[in-house]
Amino acid sequence: MTGPAGVGRWLLVAPATVLLLTVTGCGRSEEPSRPASADGQPSATTSAAPAEDAASSAPAGKPEPEACDLVTDQEAAALARLKLDPHRAGQQSCTWTAPVTGPTGQVEVYVGDGAKKMLDIERQLGHELETLSGIGDEAYLDTQANEVFVQKADTWVAIRLVLLNDPKENHKPLKDLIQVVAGRL
Repeated sequence: MTGPAGVGRWLLVAPATVLLLTVTGCGRSEEPSRPASADGQPSATTSAAPAEDAASSAPAGKPEPEACDLVTDQEAAALARLKLDPHRAGQQSCTWTAPVTGPTGQVEVYVGDGAKKMLDIERQLGHELETLSGIGDEAYLDTQANEVFVQKADTWVAIRLVLLNDPKENHKPLKDLIQVVAGRL
């Protein structure tokens, strides 16, 4: 091929050939050589993470329950005395909210360190906490904030109720539900 069109084709073919050879050469999947053991056989490879590390990162004892397993949809609706949307699960929480077209209401359940931290904050704020005897290892009702807490077997649970009513109207339903939850721990 001669002329400008023929030269242009050769200029395109040469780089394409180099590219093709480079790509196929890089695509090989040979196993890297392994050092031979004393008997001449390839040595076994070891895992980058020993089994002890995996075992040590697992929590000791019984795992914490899922927050949404501690309160049913029906129990949340009964506590709020409202129709609630289906629950939404978080890492250590579960939330039910009233539909945006209705009255304001929400039920929240927290499990673990966050639940304990909520109790600590209520204490720091000077909220009045009523001790609930006979429920779990420890149980408290925050009489000002519509919150109830229980600790059983080193697991803390908090339930928060958001309603636009007098908190005193919610004390008995909160106490009843936390007793049920303590039985599930």
